[in-house]
Amino acid sequence: MAGGGEYSVAAAGGGGKVACAAWIRRREEKTTRVFAVYGRPSPPALEVLGFDSVRCSLSEEPLARIVLGDDSDEAPRGIAVHPTGDELVCATANGCRLFKLIFEELTVRFIESKAPALESIGPQKCLAFSTDGAKFAIGGEDGHLRILHWPSMKVLLDEPKAHKSFRDMDISLDSEFLVSTSTDGTARIWKIDEGAPLVNLTRSSDEKIECCRFSRDGMKPFLFCTVAKGTKVVTVVWNISDWARIGYKRLLGKPVSTLSVSMDGKFLALGSHDGDFCVVDVKEMEISHWSKKLHLGSPVYGIEFCPTERVVISTSPQWGAEVTILNVPADWKEWQVWLILLALFLTSAILFYVFYQNSGSFFGAPHQTTKPWSVLNEAPPSPENQNPW
Repeated sequence: MAGGGEYSVAAAGGGGKVACAAWIRRREEKTTRVFAVYGRPSPPALEVLGFDSVRCSLSEEPLARIVLGDDSDEAPRGIAVHPTGDELVCATANGCRLFKLIFEELTVRFIESKAPALESIGPQKCLAFSTDGAKFAIGGEDGHLRILHWPSMKVLLDEPKAHKSFRDMDISLDSEFLVSTSTDGTARIWKIDEGAPLVNLTRSSDEKIECCRFSRDGMKPFLFCTVAKGTKVVTVVWNISDWARIGYKRLLGKPVSTLSVSMDGKFLALGSHDGDFCVVDVKEMEISHWSKKLHLGSPVYGIEFCPTERVVISTSPQWGAEVTILNVPADWKEWQVWLILLALFLTSAILFYVFYQNSGSFFGAPHQTTKPWSVLNEAPPSPENQNPW
């Protein structure tokens, strides 16, 4: 079930639950087309579904489907789509497999490509392309971090003991930094071009840094992390210029299983271990949308924002994938902005004409004085307790 006034649509496509999902954005000459890719564990398969931006729904049947094998070790565990939409990497228990996507007018085709640097490297927990598509990073269950130049596959960083085991990972908007978190609660910042660790994020001995995402609006270079102390969780903001904490807020109010950020950087999404998720307005750091009991009793493994609409795909091991239309203010369309500007121009022209026609009586009116606003003298409020716990 869905809460908060949103509209939720069950997973489309073939049979079987969805283990992981991602959006595909195709920028073409005169338009942008959006698709979704689903990874199904039984039988192991990948599917591409069309997205209808008018109805905000996915196609009933997949446009393309490829079976990865009969062995359960070939089941998809994670998907990373290249920003161009032409390639995707699928993580399995054995390693990663690379696929090219060939889009035609009404069909899509999968073509598997050889990628020795990604094959036979074992199970991977985190996969991420940089925003410009020039770098690809993978973090394994064994704590091994690899950062590759794309598409040459040149190794930029290879650190077998980056962590005990990876928990989460993200690449900054400018592709300069990578943040990674471990299952033991530690977090590290890596300088990608130098191929070396830069700094460990500070924490107290009883804190665990869990999920991490860089800001995406390009104006406020921040890092968001969820920090747990027992059962209490806050979202902490770090300044990436000196990696110092600059603020925190308790948002979801329960242990967090996943964190995501919209492509325009305006919204954060936090998923819980019991099936809820909320969406936060980054500017105000206030919750704008709640989906309660959407994945009832099952942890939300992933939340993916649609690149063009206020829609997300959320996945959980018990309930698979759900497509949810967010109950947040709609963005201004380009034609709406131009319409407002035209209305303001016409209003200004009309007011100028009226003032001009009545300029004699208007400027000849007696001058009236008014008393200034009274000033309320109050003691400033005492600052809040800065201890998040």
